[in-house]
Amino acid sequence: MKLVIAVGAAAMLATVASPVAASPLRVQTEAVRNAQNPALASVLADYEAYLRAVDPISAGMEGDRAALSRMPDSSRAFEVAQEPVLKGFADRLAAIDPARLSDDDRLNHSFLTYVLRRARARIPLDTGRIDAFNSEGGPGQSLAYLSAVTRIATVADAEAWIARLEAMPAIYADQLAGARRGLETGLVQPRSIVENALSLIEPDAALTLEADPLLKPFAALPASIPAAQQAALRERAARAVTDGIMPQRREWARFLREDYLPRAPETLGLVHRPGGRELYGFLVRGFTTTELTPDEVHAIGLEEVARIRGRMDAEMQAAGWTGDFASFLTFLRTDPQFYATTREGLLEKASEMAKRADDGLPALFGTLPRLPYGVRPVPREIEANYTTGRYNPGSMENGIAGGYMVNTSSLDQRGLYELPALTLHEGVPGHHLQIALQQEAEDGPYFRRSVDVTAFVEGWGLYAEFLGEEMGFYRTPYERFGRLSYEMWRACRLVSDTGIHWLGWDIEQARACFRDNSALAPLNIETELQRYIGWPGQATAYKIGEIRLRGVRSRAEAELGDRFDVRRFHDALLVDGPLPMALLDERMDRWIAEEKARPAN
Repeated sequence: MKLVIAVGAAAMLATVASPVAASPLRVQTEAVRNAQNPALASVLADYEAYLRAVDPISAGMEGDRAALSRMPDSSRAFEVAQEPVLKGFADRLAAIDPARLSDDDRLNHSFLTYVLRRARARIPLDTGRIDAFNSEGGPGQSLAYLSAVTRIATVADAEAWIARLEAMPAIYADQLAGARRGLETGLVQPRSIVENALSLIEPDAALTLEADPLLKPFAALPASIPAAQQAALRERAARAVTDGIMPQRREWARFLREDYLPRAPETLGLVHRPGGRELYGFLVRGFTTTELTPDEVHAIGLEEVARIRGRMDAEMQAAGWTGDFASFLTFLRTDPQFYATTREGLLEKASEMAKRADDGLPALFGTLPRLPYGVRPVPREIEANYTTGRYNPGSMENGIAGGYMVNTSSLDQRGLYELPALTLHEGVPGHHLQIALQQEAEDGPYFRRSVDVTAFVEGWGLYAEFLGEEMGFYRTPYERFGRLSYEMWRACRLVSDTGIHWLGWDIEQARACFRDNSALAPLNIETELQRYIGWPGQATAYKIGEIRLRGVRSRAEAELGDRFDVRRFHDALLVDGPLPMALLDERMDRWIAEEKARPAN
């Protein structure tokens, strides 16, 4: 994932995908300076200034010092107020004839048109009603993530974080208002999601200052700050948490327990909610960046399950297994040889694999990011409901490395045969490589550095697992089976997510695909299912994106033959940042034509 946050934070940050209020700031990126059409250059410059003004999270990660003291406005009123501003940008773009633009300008014109259209279509759906929390918690967990990527090196940094702490009560209140609107309109999370969220939000409400994650940036202040000033800064931060944030946490826990839970239905999917089918169709189109319908996505999932199962059978035989498929899965899920015995042992194995993955990069990529990444455990306060692994973006400007997060709890559920694929997906050549290059794409327009194109980002992560075969990364039939099991996991996501939210499946119907066709441990299956129930549509992005990426590569290989250079191909895919699938096809078709015209060496 691009951002390792709960969907509550997705709601918090969704509004900042589009501008709302005027700003005098005009930032001239290379793309704006190089735009050949003055009208397009003006739109890009204005849109960049707006984004920096209304999205202080992304702006701060890019080194905007003033943005580090601000939080976004996540209120419904703010979201509704976007419509006329978004329309203004859309009208300005519509007045520009794409046929008269250069290739690069036309791509930026098409991409920004797509972003604005999606943002405008989201507003009347009021997704904040269901985005306020999910199985991984609510705004408290999202803000704890922000704290984890905050570094205090100066007094100004400390002042900025205190300002953010003082602004956080409004985030809690806005998200609470969204959840209340959900109750009023019937667009609600099911009971199982509320129970999962409460298991994180209630401990959050009982935190002491000594254990509060929001105060962790103050744990080790630099010696350049005098001791008396350090004490004063810590006191102000503690007061912001005690007076403003703690009451909001307690109200969130009370609201979910007393108001929401009694009214939460047992039925799971959006199909059972008012307006749910329209909303789910919108979400699937957005997460896949295609016009695929949920029925089409479901059919693709079933086809992929059958295809991958054939390869899994071959690897099972290569391992020397003479029993049936179900007994092989039982063997993988229960034999001690496939499991670390200590948290530190699991981290060490993940670290070794991450370093071995680094070793294989130069053969496949001509351009690598400057930002490094580390291997870190998932914080213990959130690990129970957290996925097996995830990626946290870093910031070169703020001195924060990217993070490959490994869940070191429930060790008997973390099969080592899956760890190579997980490492490639979350670290390199997966999320860290792709996202760090996106962050460092200084020649492109600002909105393309911060936009979240889920199908590309997660499709790339799954494609990176496939690249492990070319890297010789999988050393045993068990690890190759584990890679295929992970691919099966993503195919079953297509089946189960559409099954739950479009076809009205119950939990057992959704569980069957994972249980019967993958080696995922039972705990992981249940964690994942709750994630899909609480975050509709997101799970459809992975396999759809990977299928399109591999299709683009197959097309390039077929048309270029001996002239195909995988390093140049990957640079063309990644260096300019992610794209929606249709624009990706256009961009890579143009690259293939350029490669054909390039003089042979």
